[in-house]
Amino acid sequence: MQNLITTGTQIKVSSTLNKSVGKTYLTDGNPETCWTSQQGLPQTIQLMFPSPVIPRQVSITFQGGFVGTCCSIHVASPTSNEWEIAAKIFPEDNNRPQSFTLTPDSSNLLDAGVGKLKLIFEESSDFFGRITIYDLRLEGDVVQ
Repeated sequence: MQNLITTGTQIKVSSTLNKSVGKTYLTDGNPETCWTSQQGLPQTIQLMFPSPVIPRQVSITFQGGFVGTCCSIHVASPTSNEWEIAAKIFPEDNNRPQSFTLTPDSSNLLDAGVGKLKLIFEESSDFFGRITIYDLRLEGDVVQ
């Protein structure tokens, strides 16, 4: 498995609190930087890959108190905007890295390769619905 979020991966987020906590800090590998959303739910992170990938595991490091405690993961083929749910995860309210396995049985696209993946945070441990992520990783395989 390899990290599927590369320099060619486009990232879109539903909101950003301000420029000092922007989307570029989701994947920069620096434990001192983070992405923080504005208040309100749902919040989303969308990844668009330069070539089809088979995602196998998502790892997220939140800031405790600003955790997306209920998150659905949706995928779409490289040629479609039809989203299908691949997994539902329930991160704990803490600062530690948390990993979640994506199983191929949950979506036919996980076997064939996806072009897009979207995390939809439906609930937050923050009263105002903010999400803060210090690190986001997606591991799996690139379709050859």
